[in-house]
Amino acid sequence: MAKDLKHLRNIGIMAHIDAGKTTTTERILFYTGLTHKIGETHDGSAVMDWMEQEQERGITITSAAITTRWKYNNEEYQINIIDTPGHVDFTVEVERSLRVLDGAVALFCAVGGVEPQSETVWRQADKYNVPRIGFVNKMDRSGANFYEVVRQIQEILGANPVPVQIPIGAEETFRGVVDLIDNKAIIWYDDDVLGQRYELEDIPADMVDEVAEWRGKLVEAVAEYDDELLERFFDDPDSITPEQLITVIRKAAIDLKIVPVMCGSAFRNKGVQRLLDGVIRFLPAPTDVPDIRGINPDTEKEEGREQTEEAPFTALAFKIATDPFVGRLAYIRVYSGKLDSGSYIYNTRSNRKERISRLYQMQSNRQVAIDSVSAGDICAGVGFKDIRTGDTLCDENHPIVLESMDFPDPVIGISVEPKSQKDMDKLSNALSKLAEEDPTFRVQMDPDSGQTVISGMGELHLEVILDRLKREFKVECNQGRPQVNYKEAIGASVEHREVFKKQTGGRGKFADIIVRISPIDEGHTGLQFVDLVKGGNIPKEFVPSVEKGFKTAMLNGVLAGYPVDNLKVELLDGSFHPVDSDQLSFEICARQAFRSACAKASPRMLEPIMRVEVVTPEEYMGDIIADFNKRRGQVEGMESKAGARVVKARVPLSEMFGYVTALRTISSGRATSSMEFSHYEEMSRSLAMDVVKEAKGQVELL
Repeated sequence: MAKDLKHLRNIGIMAHIDAGKTTTTERILFYTGLTHKIGETHDGSAVMDWMEQEQERGITITSAAITTRWKYNNEEYQINIIDTPGHVDFTVEVERSLRVLDGAVALFCAVGGVEPQSETVWRQADKYNVPRIGFVNKMDRSGANFYEVVRQIQEILGANPVPVQIPIGAEETFRGVVDLIDNKAIIWYDDDVLGQRYELEDIPADMVDEVAEWRGKLVEAVAEYDDELLERFFDDPDSITPEQLITVIRKAAIDLKIVPVMCGSAFRNKGVQRLLDGVIRFLPAPTDVPDIRGINPDTEKEEGREQTEEAPFTALAFKIATDPFVGRLAYIRVYSGKLDSGSYIYNTRSNRKERISRLYQMQSNRQVAIDSVSAGDICAGVGFKDIRTGDTLCDENHPIVLESMDFPDPVIGISVEPKSQKDMDKLSNALSKLAEEDPTFRVQMDPDSGQTVISGMGELHLEVILDRLKREFKVECNQGRPQVNYKEAIGASVEHREVFKKQTGGRGKFADIIVRISPIDEGHTGLQFVDLVKGGNIPKEFVPSVEKGFKTAMLNGVLAGYPVDNLKVELLDGSFHPVDSDQLSFEICARQAFRSACAKASPRMLEPIMRVEVVTPEEYMGDIIADFNKRRGQVEGMESKAGARVVKARVPLSEMFGYVTALRTISSGRATSSMEFSHYEEMSRSLAMDVVKEAKGQVELL
């Protein structure tokens, strides 16, 4: 029997680090009956944080998937939950989870409000058009302010937050919430039963006016979605039934016009059951979101796939993980059709058939074997040879390519070598497995020094990678000091003629090109190649080789061998030899032209700039700002938040190594910081000279 997709929710939990994502997820597992004891992040017993490193550090590193069930209005719903990391170094985990989810719960700390990583995950959800609901957590903490967080969601995130609940009390007096839809107070009295029992009561007398005001705001906010509702609100507000209100709020939330906001304290077991009700009420089922679209590789035309079992099979592999017991797992989101365990799928990237020998429903790091999966499901498959993150898996007779995922480039690298030479092969295998799992982790050989260089999104990212090498793969490593991933660019336009001629007896090599290289036009990225050759002076079959030559050459700039990300190349003219010219000649000629022309086009170095935010008591403000100035930072703003001061700055990554330790010293351990990549910026000439000298020994800056 085909399952009813209306009873399925694929959701993620996303937030800034320490907002309580894993704690909330652990409560959800407890209340839905999946676990019989609540796991806690702080004592390392959380089900979702199953990696040793996660338990030791008390943070989430890898997104864990789990399937559970919840009863709402006497109907059972299946909820697939992905608990994502909050730390910016693991932002790829959030990115790939949001790509395949239908809805998300955005968690905010009632004290910290909208924090830097809240903004990052919010932008990622905007990018994939993911409907979301807000949950203001930690209402029991000193300094908690629900209304201030709602204001920040509106002002900082540019969203339209609409509270569907308001808190009863705050800080140590927080005891429940008022549901503005049902007009009822929900009170948790008995802490001994871990929040499983709560009472529905009349609204406290001292809150009647406040509730009427916020309910009015709620109805007004959603009424533009429904004229009938607006009329009723003005004529007879009491005639609006909760069911009508829920239907319209749901429609507006799925259309990304509003963000329903709820509140509670997951750690104190208050508000989580109603959050689950909110997930069912306001977040979309697979059938509520538009059908997935992709390109048919045979016809190059766009096609859609209906989210039904009868449609041809279509799925996206959004994560590869290595499990010590079952080997390599591919996490798959199925968009249409049905897949049986042991059957074959077609991978449109590799153009190969792959056998999925077993299918599993994921329960964090445990697997429950299942016979088949169908439209709407999230599962894991094993037995494949070559599947990567972002691959489209489909029916061989109905091929389709879904939009793949793009990931940020790593910004920091370190060189590694095994402590004993016999571990060389072990290290190489381990690094290739880790790189396959994590698209923001790169491994390359430095051609000059022969060293293995690993690159990632930050110091913590690389620290965790080295930790995993030691624990999971039993490889001890020596590491070099951190290296910044610089880039190169040009600042001027230059015309250049390059002639490549080689005669070695017999057939020679010949190519002649005239090119103009210049900074890229606005709106373009990568190599912007323009063919302006007239009259067949360079035969058409050689032009792609010129483009390929420039593309290859851009991997190593002329100053210090760092990549050139963006470049405009206009092929103006040239000549060829009827016998000696071939594709390779023109490719080599283009590579040489790149080196000669870039050297004359005022080359420059670009460095990664980080967005840094420090939360500090007032008395350390001066020292922290002085320290930023010392690190070539630009302070962009200061504000007050929950009794502390927030300093925002942009600082070059090269100046930020070991900053956490330095900040502890400056503030006696009372300030906290968060850092994420912002953009690349041109370096001053003297600093660029130092980087070039370091990279090349001693070189003149051209």
